Amino acid sequence: MAPRTFWKGYLKLSLVTCPVTMMPALTDQEKVRFHTLNAQTGNRVVSRYVDSETGKAVKEEDEARAWQRGEDDFVMLEDEEIDAVGLESTRTIDIERFVKRDTVGWVWFDRPHYVMPSDPVGEEAFVVIREAMAATGTAGLSRVVMYRRERPVLLEPRDKGIVLWTLRYGEEVREDKDYFTGIGKPKADAALSKMMLKLVDARTTDWDPAMVEDPVQDKLKDLIESRRKKRKSKPGSRKQKASPAPEAAGNVISIMDALRKSLDDKGKKR
Repeated sequence: MAPRTFWKGYLKLSLVTCPVTMMPALTDQEKVRFHTLNAQTGNRVVSRYVDSETGKAVKEEDEARAWQRGEDDFVMLEDEEIDAVGLESTRTIDIERFVKRDTVGWVWFDRPHYVMPSDPVGEEAFVVIREAMAATGTAGLSRVVMYRRERPVLLEPRDKGIVLWTLRYGEEVREDKDYFTGIGKPKADAALSKMMLKLVDARTTDWDPAMVEDPVQDKLKDLIESRRKKRKSKPGSRKQKASPAPEAAGNVISIMDALRKSLDDKGKKR
């Protein structure tokens, strides 16, 4: 069954507009998810908001959003007031400006999405925008309401479509120089560098998505399937004995010895 459309609206650049659809490039549908149950009854546990002082449950219509100004001091805002400061249109990706794609650091990228034309009539306009970015090596910047929040986004051409990245806000990103500046600059030993290059070359291979598969998820699925077949048995699971932790080395080995051993091991495996 085809996935349900995540977002539908318009892509706009100046006077050029075309209808588009958008789908997340990532999915977690195959991920094992757990529910919290009452172990005594087997019923699901339901969460609810309670007043921190009275302990009484708060009705949904009484819930309000607020900004904390100080200790026990909050500024309450109505939903209408918050919505009023957002974008006028929540269904139009209006490209405001362009930047060179290679000038945007990886740390700013959040979630990727696939953007494609939703109407054959609008394909020409879509292709014109996509090809213009590809020819100039640029990416478009815009803002759009996604995940219940207005977000800055970056659009870049990819194959026949466009990839839209939600971007992180400035206050969310830490400057790397605050962490890397203090690292010293020792001169690398020529012999060490040569051996390191050999090790990197020996371990270099083609990219394969199987390299980032999650073995824990596979084991969980096997465990669930096993329990499903034995659903009539008494609930509860026997904890697997943890594998013993590797013993710490008695002495610190030199970088040269470590590289030499790594290369020897690689040669034996071959």
